[in-house]
Amino acid sequence: MSRPPLRPALLVLACALAFAAVPSRAQHADAELPNTTLQFGIAAKPLSQALGDWALQTRMQLIVEHALVRGKTAPAVSGTMTPRQALNRLLAGSGLASRIDGAAVIVKEAPAPTSEATLPAVTVAATAEEETVDGPVRGYVARRSASATKTDTPLIETPQSVSVVTADRMDAIGARTLGTALGYTPGVTSAYSADSRFDWISLRGFTNYTPGNYLDGMPLRNMNTWGLWRTDNYGLERVDILRGPASVLFGQGSPGGIINQTSKRPTAEPLREMKVEVGDHSRRQVSGDFSGPLDDEGKWLYRITGVVRDANLPIDAKEKDNRTYLAPSLTWRPSSDTKLTLLSQFLRDRSGVVYNAAPVKGTLLPNPNGRISASTFLGEPDFDRFNQDQWMVGYQFEHRFSDTWTVRQNLRYGRLKVDMRQTWPGAGFITVDPDNPASPANFRLFDRVAFGSKEKAKQFVVDNQAEAKFQLGGTQHTTLIGLEHQRSRFDQTTFYGGGFAPIDVFAPVYGGPYTVPDPFISSDTTLTQTGIYLQDQIKFGENWVATVGGRYDSAETESTDRLTDTFTKTRSHKFTKRAGLVYLAPNGWAPYVGYSESFTPVLVINPDTKSPFNPETGRQYEAGIRYQPPGTKSSYSAAIFDLRRRNYISYTPDVQPKQTGEVLSRGLELEALFQPIPRMNVTASYTWIPQYKVIASSNPKEIGTQPNAVAKQRVALWVDYRFANGIKAGLGVRYSGSTHGEGSAAPAKVPGYTLFDAMLGYDFERWSLALNLRNLTNKAYLGGCDANGCSYGDLRQVSATATYRW
Repeated sequence: MSRPPLRPALLVLACALAFAAVPSRAQHADAELPNTTLQFGIAAKPLSQALGDWALQTRMQLIVEHALVRGKTAPAVSGTMTPRQALNRLLAGSGLASRIDGAAVIVKEAPAPTSEATLPAVTVAATAEEETVDGPVRGYVARRSASATKTDTPLIETPQSVSVVTADRMDAIGARTLGTALGYTPGVTSAYSADSRFDWISLRGFTNYTPGNYLDGMPLRNMNTWGLWRTDNYGLERVDILRGPASVLFGQGSPGGIINQTSKRPTAEPLREMKVEVGDHSRRQVSGDFSGPLDDEGKWLYRITGVVRDANLPIDAKEKDNRTYLAPSLTWRPSSDTKLTLLSQFLRDRSGVVYNAAPVKGTLLPNPNGRISASTFLGEPDFDRFNQDQWMVGYQFEHRFSDTWTVRQNLRYGRLKVDMRQTWPGAGFITVDPDNPASPANFRLFDRVAFGSKEKAKQFVVDNQAEAKFQLGGTQHTTLIGLEHQRSRFDQTTFYGGGFAPIDVFAPVYGGPYTVPDPFISSDTTLTQTGIYLQDQIKFGENWVATVGGRYDSAETESTDRLTDTFTKTRSHKFTKRAGLVYLAPNGWAPYVGYSESFTPVLVINPDTKSPFNPETGRQYEAGIRYQPPGTKSSYSAAIFDLRRRNYISYTPDVQPKQTGEVLSRGLELEALFQPIPRMNVTASYTWIPQYKVIASSNPKEIGTQPNAVAKQRVALWVDYRFANGIKAGLGVRYSGSTHGEGSAAPAKVPGYTLFDAMLGYDFERWSLALNLRNLTNKAYLGGCDANGCSYGDLRQVSATATYRW
């Protein structure tokens, strides 16, 4: 069966160009288009983007062939005028005109002038490239995602909770790290947020630190050490958060879900952007993003994205926070059925170490000398460092054989090297006045030890997929068959001990001698996983969509301990499954139910069998509802879930391992992204987890405690507005409730906190200026505590950016 020709209407994001309760004016005939004036604020940019902005501001439905606007630019348009006047200016000199066709306005090439009298052309047009699961998303609302299905699936048809944070949204809130980018997302906890080394993120209470995040649908695997693959927000098109077990498609993983980051890819439209940023703590950063076709036919596309940063960490000791990042990519499209995209990135970090840890007395508990400042640095500037070098290269290939069959192969290989060393809390405060235990002098000098790790990692992953779309009886199927293989090797040498001179936490003085101990870990470990999976998305009846899937994994770990000259090898096998059902109501409502599973191999040896324990598992029941009002860019969702981590290793009071652990997480998540009026964006989320606790353990003292510090309630709200004169402003608030600390071990309740963020900017001609402030009031708050120490969260961050596009 031959492939039908592509209709122009399919090149349009019609739903991206209309909003809730689309006015009847968009459906009137040519003569009835409104002559009322509106406030416009459109910067000079590629014509396709400018016309998209026009559609967003007028709430009209428009259609244009992508080829007609490729390579063309539009001037800035701002001020009070009618839609026709604004669009006349945008299309001036482009050789394009438009006409009304029923409910839509269609852009065409302008007819050649004739001597006959003709009616004036109605120059009313706009366009946006059709949204894809790996391409740019205009605004804050994504309609599609592949993170839950590995297929191009509308979010409203997905029977599991998914949030998407777009590049536009990250830019608006001034997100410097992955953790800050997810600050307004439900179900996400970013503990120890002031840590400069890692983003400590948990989903529904379960950390994603191990086995790690995902990039372009493939794992960034780690081994629960300090060598973690990094990304840069400027190199990302979007971040998808899939909440709940996902082993059916991704193999071993956390029961909390996955975070899938999507790299920027080559674009058919020319893109040229330079951004300069200055900020607090001597922050200076230059970023560039360049993309477009390499040939006249558009078969070869390129993109180069880069960042160079010279900055200090947010402490008085002026430790560096420097980065060099470069991500070249290339796309080859020999035909409409075949596409090959080469992706690569190179990252070099040279920084110190800040995690803002301090004793509980002086942070959570009173100290006779007062409160320890949140900006106090208890490390050693001449010793601490976190240096990382990494590179990744790979490709994503897709070929469509027919209307039924499409095959894909995604492959990546990478290497990283980490050299980390830092001071670490030792035995606590040093007693200098033993005769007077309450003396303030006994609560000033803090003991410290040396800690560090040198690590190397190599990773290879390949994911082969065959997708079939077909009808069977009265049902429509999208069937996915996959075979994934990954292999990661980690070389680790880690030390702990030695020491530094004690430091006065209220008047720190740095320098002096220190000792570094011999390593207590020196190992070489190889992780291998092969999985075969099958998934079927079935549409039946008028409004029903069912998703079912299963996967069988074989995982193997080989480890050599160089200190003891011992070798261990463990194997595990696991079958996981998933099922879900969605009802698509005609009015935009979509209730769903779903079940999913996860597994994680266990390396601990069972003392009774002398073999490794079975893999630990996760399972989740979820019910939810999505609402996408027809003709709008609004999106609302609600989900309730019962999620359990099972069969994890807990230890008896005499330190014997038993596979009896179970953790329950049960709660509610709400999310809303909408535009109540043109040019205003609202992002709101609410998380309520009334039950997150250990419900089974071989140690009775653990039952009822929280493994991680998870607040019962979290609320976030961000609102921004773009005025017609180019000024833009935004304000956000984030609230997190109190906890009892990691493992419920804090000696007192860790108080909740409320933080404010703000943005002020101005867009004119080809420029975009912005000032972002996170933690606007510079509030000192505790991001996390345990029995002995607490970690402060981020203090105020200030960034001023100037972006130029041409």
